[in-house]
Amino acid sequence: MKEAFDFLEMKLPAKSEFVGVLRLTISGVANRMGFSYEEIEDLKVAVSEAITNAVKHAYYDEETGEVTIGFGLYEDRLEVMVADHGGSFNLKEVKEDTGPYDEGVPVTNMREGGFGLFLIDALMDKVEINNNHGVIVLMTKFLYENEVGQNDDQISTSQ
Repeated sequence: MKEAFDFLEMKLPAKSEFVGVLRLTISGVANRMGFSYEEIEDLKVAVSEAITNAVKHAYYDEETGEVTIGFGLYEDRLEVMVADHGGSFNLKEVKEDTGPYDEGVPVTNMREGGFGLFLIDALMDKVEINNNHGVIVLMTKFLYENEVGQNDDQISTSQ
């Protein structure tokens, strides 16, 4: 049986002044799904970090870059994808291309590495990274805390 969900996608110019637009959008989506105020604040910070890192690191001085954000609204969770090289999401491909985090690869090689990645991981229930074509950060927040199967590090990556 296929799991039912709604999928929203938006594209924003890769400019820091559009981070607020994303924060308002994630707030509205998460509120509609029934997340608590604290969970919505965590989502806003985590997604802001992901888009800010994409804006800072993906395009350097280019003014023409886009960031694509996808929202998968499931009955029990919200999945948010942030991609730094425009295009639309093929959800099946994104999920197939994420893999286990390779500790042999320095976090700095993943452009959004460093403190931002660890902040995202602390605020979200699961974080996956796909950096085959640009960087896609896939973040999951479960609607009910008891849905989380593990409390350990949930970061994984694919290269």
